[in-house]
Amino acid sequence: MSNYSKQTNWGQFLPLVIVFFFWGFVAASNDILIPVFKKAFNLTQTESMLVQICFYVAYTVGSLIYMAVSKGLKQDLINKIGYKNGLIVGLLISAAGTLLFYPAANMGSFPLMISGLFIVGLGFSLQQIVANPLAIEVGPSETGSQRLTMAGGVNNLGTTIGPLIVSFAIFGSASAANTEASIESVKVPYLILGAAFALVAFLLKFSSLPAITPTNLENTDDAAPGEHRKSALQYPQLILGMIAIFVYVGVEVSTASNLPAYMEKDLGFETKDVAPYISLYWASMMIGRWTGAVDAFDFSAGFKKILRFLAPYLAFALFLLVNAIAHHDLAPFYVYGLIIIAMIICDILSKGNPARMLLIFSSAGIVALLIGMFTTGMVSVYAFTSVGLFCSTLWPCIFALAINGLGKHTNQGSGLLIMMIMGGGVVSLLQGYVADLTDIHTSYIVGVICFAYLAFYAIRVSGILKAQGIDLDKISKGSGH
Repeated sequence: MSNYSKQTNWGQFLPLVIVFFFWGFVAASNDILIPVFKKAFNLTQTESMLVQICFYVAYTVGSLIYMAVSKGLKQDLINKIGYKNGLIVGLLISAAGTLLFYPAANMGSFPLMISGLFIVGLGFSLQQIVANPLAIEVGPSETGSQRLTMAGGVNNLGTTIGPLIVSFAIFGSASAANTEASIESVKVPYLILGAAFALVAFLLKFSSLPAITPTNLENTDDAAPGEHRKSALQYPQLILGMIAIFVYVGVEVSTASNLPAYMEKDLGFETKDVAPYISLYWASMMIGRWTGAVDAFDFSAGFKKILRFLAPYLAFALFLLVNAIAHHDLAPFYVYGLIIIAMIICDILSKGNPARMLLIFSSAGIVALLIGMFTTGMVSVYAFTSVGLFCSTLWPCIFALAINGLGKHTNQGSGLLIMMIMGGGVVSLLQGYVADLTDIHTSYIVGVICFAYLAFYAIRVSGILKAQGIDLDKISKGSGH
């Protein structure tokens, strides 16, 4: 059993992960909206990526607003209003964004639709700035990245069922060819989602989440003793980490966003039949994150070894259950159980080091994309969906590496990292542009380049942190990253 001096506060952690669920639900649901909007508004592949651009650029705009307000207050905004109020305000902003779906659907307005997504993203940006460091704060620092991974696993529960629920709402009572009815039916799930945002905000007000933000006031030392840095931007691990977050979210989102068009155009799938495969992609993220979250629990070493093999297949079983309830044919998915073994091997080889895990999983992501690009049919589909397995643990790895050693600048560093989530929209747009110039199959070279940078960052950041006296192997003992 672990001997951590501080135990995870599950009473605070559990209500927090509800917010992570919402992020996943909406983000994955966008992948269903893209082909629907593309047909309804006669968009090119590049234009259809405006859905992702508006949603993910909102994170950057939200982070810039956050930093501007903090500067105006001459105090960090979250430190002033507290974690709990930060989450509540973020949820209410997102709820306001969903209200635009009603007039947008009635008017058949694409600009109004994506404006609603933009406002939802603004709220998410504030929630992200609060929730990521808070997930680390509510327990021992030794298992902080595992709690972040566990929260990510709940996030991917949302990404797994989001496409299925939204797809049912759009196509359940209307054929895929009836685009006007499909657009009309978009407003219902998003209005319900807005009500859920408001309800959770109300419940959080009475939760045990800390009202005041525990602020790290420690100065951080450079290689030169006694020298203190004045800004998070003076830390190279953060600067390179910001680019890493940009390309990581980019490859994660763009791989799924362009998959429907590939399956429809190259493989002849109907739009309404793509949802289970989008669900599988995001379920792959859940499978990997459940595996990586094992060390967040205070279990014996032997039991953790068993869970490391059991957890991914429990997550896979959940995916199969959800699709069975949705009356989808499960036969095409059973073979995916063999592909999961590759992810488990990568997890074992990482040996608890976040930089090593980032390198191994990024390299595996490159292999998966290349297999997808150089094969056809369902082999390519499984290769592209397996990218989700290898993206699964990269966020907590990059986040933990980038803010390591920032001390009192940790909140500022967190805000800067959240700002780079805009990569989800920019890289999706770039891949859509490459697809229009060549073909969707070839466009996945964009993802290969993204993974190549992540592998570079994994190697470079190890040297940077070592020069600052930070031993990653020592820090990550007993943890999954």
